[in-house]
Amino acid sequence: MRKIIGIGETILDIIFRNNQPQRAVPGGSTFNCMVSLGRCGLPVLFISELGQDKVGDLIRSFMEENNLSTAYSDLLEEGKSPVSLAFLDDKQQAEYVFYTDFPEKRLNIAFPPLCENDLVIFGSYFAVNPVLREKVKRFLQYVKEQRAIVYYDINFRKAHEKERLALMDSFLENFQLSTVVRCSEEDLAVLFPGLSIADIYNTYFSVESKPLIVTRGKKPILLKTPFFEKEYAVEALIPVSTIGSGDNFNAGFAYALIQNNFFRDDLNSLSENQWDQLIEPAKAFASEVCLSMDNYISREFAQSLVLHK
Repeated sequence: MRKIIGIGETILDIIFRNNQPQRAVPGGSTFNCMVSLGRCGLPVLFISELGQDKVGDLIRSFMEENNLSTAYSDLLEEGKSPVSLAFLDDKQQAEYVFYTDFPEKRLNIAFPPLCENDLVIFGSYFAVNPVLREKVKRFLQYVKEQRAIVYYDINFRKAHEKERLALMDSFLENFQLSTVVRCSEEDLAVLFPGLSIADIYNTYFSVESKPLIVTRGKKPILLKTPFFEKEYAVEALIPVSTIGSGDNFNAGFAYALIQNNFFRDDLNSLSENQWDQLIEPAKAFASEVCLSMDNYISREFAQSLVLHK
């Protein structure tokens, strides 16, 4: 079976509501996505780094419980596992405070073997972090050489806005090395201030015929491909927490990609109906996560997918 490989940060999220801690759960943008896919019984590997401490032990145990291999988790000889405080507002959206203690040398691991049409998922600040950039870029180049599918979630927030210009070359390289790019409307506003989505797509994506998926909160999701554009309505719901919503949109997309046997060379020429088969499950995964304090789909939701295959 085709493998799904994620690369990104691993962190312990301590979630606050009304300034009171509610729950502590392992997290990280790509990590959340991979846990959901692991719960679906898919073969998933995750490239990351963890401290050799209580937090690291907790997260490794959680990964093993959720069918997520720890074989490619770099165990830091110095420093500690990162922790974030996530403060939910009245819309159940999170504002983060991060606490990190990383050593100078990081991500000192061999990359996993890849086959054609395996799926690689990456994104967030981890993907452009200057400290990690050369290793991430080297991995992405290897992935492209192996003709794997590369799904990139930009996930670039206002907290890093001042670094936008300094990191722009890394963003453009990521676009070039990716097969599919997803982002939020907020990501694009921070990264390309003053430009419309149409202008951004025509400048950075249409030339290489790449599809772009833009999630826009309560507004319809926008899909732009070389052949057509389509909007997908977002169902109204009362969220418990929106942490992990975008990450699990990615998981639902990945799940559908594997289940429908879509391959790398298919993605630039999928029909509207085939794109529906990718976007609708992505929406369902994202909605499911908003209904709990977890960062990933429930085991019950994952089991329902298995029963309906």
